[in-house]
Amino acid sequence: MAFRIELIDAAKADLQRLRAVDRAKVLDRIETHLKHQPTMQSRSRIKQLRPETYPPYRLRADDIRVYYDVDEARQLVVILGIVPKSGSAAWLAGPNARRPKGDRR
Repeated sequence: MAFRIELIDAAKADLQRLRAVDRAKVLDRIETHLKHQPTMQSRSRIKQLRPETYPPYRLRADDIRVYYDVDEARQLVVILGIVPKSGSAAWLAGPNARRPKGDRR
């Protein structure tokens, strides 16, 4: 069964800031890798981040990183941020990468 993909508003804004060619590449990678097996790690594409890190997963699309969470019970992938590799550390340390209120995972 395919997972539904949902982008929060901030991720939609991140996507719109990308060049058209990069936007197409990111959307293709999201469709290819996250729709069916969003938690399957690979050396070059999907990585589960450290346990204390939120969001828990990262998809690599060349020099762009897609940060997301997975709700397996609802078959839902929530894209939280789409940032260049150079901005990843700052994004993960900032308020964008905080666990939503009420989420106790």
